[in-house]
Amino acid sequence: MAEYWKGAPVAQAMTERLAVRADQLKGLGIVPTLAIVRVGERPEDLSYERGAVKRCEKVGIRVKQFTLPKESSHGDLLAVIQQINADREIHGCLLFRPLPPQMDEAAICAALDPAKDVDGITAGSLAGVFTGSGVGYPPCTAQACMEILDYYGCDLAGKRAVVVGRSLVVGKPLAMLLLGKNATVTLCHTRTADLASECRRAEVLIAAAGHAKMIGRDHLAPGQLVLDVGINVDQEGNLVGDVDFAAAEELAAAVTPVPGGVGAVTTSVLADHVIQAAYDMR
Repeated sequence: MAEYWKGAPVAQAMTERLAVRADQLKGLGIVPTLAIVRVGERPEDLSYERGAVKRCEKVGIRVKQFTLPKESSHGDLLAVIQQINADREIHGCLLFRPLPPQMDEAAICAALDPAKDVDGITAGSLAGVFTGSGVGYPPCTAQACMEILDYYGCDLAGKRAVVVGRSLVVGKPLAMLLLGKNATVTLCHTRTADLASECRRAEVLIAAAGHAKMIGRDHLAPGQLVLDVGINVDQEGNLVGDVDFAAAEELAAAVTPVPGGVGAVTTSVLADHVIQAAYDMR
């Protein structure tokens, strides 16, 4: 029976640490502040926004919310981004994506001040992740995986890590973060030949492809550490991950549940980035 690597204790430990840092900033007359920008009202965005606001309140971060109708123009959103860039009291910005089709998402991301990019959406932040320069902030979900591995005592040096998924939100930056901890990394995707065989070789297996239960029994091997980043809804309307949890529960040494695993840590990582940005902007 696998150990459950739940996100709640990781998030709680981070919250306690971050609250101390937030208090230190306030002693300097600085209130760490996050701008949340949302266009429209997708349920998944609303859910994450509620969680982010709640986490920020616990830590001591002020939140300013900018909400635009789905029908807003590219220029409307660009004006909000420019307002956030100019506001010296805002230290970080969370922009929900994907944006509506009438907006140029690449141009909007490029317009954000890289110093306030706390979710790794600008080219500057991603360059920092891929070069290992330490500039900018990695995407929060990718960093959340690293926080979980660290909290539960996983020494990645020399371990075989397989990441399934190649997005710039999770897969690619996560592979770079794992390399930074001296893991030997294989980056796979839905078109990888004999994906099951590649997955079975992993000591650390991270599923982030966005397909419900695509990692089944054939992909798993005894004793693995399995992190499930996927958030999907199955045919019965249940929230499930990319991993067949029943199979992982039987074979793996440890597995993150869905919900209650990686997703529970992402807002804490977001808060961490905002506080670090506030320190950097002093």
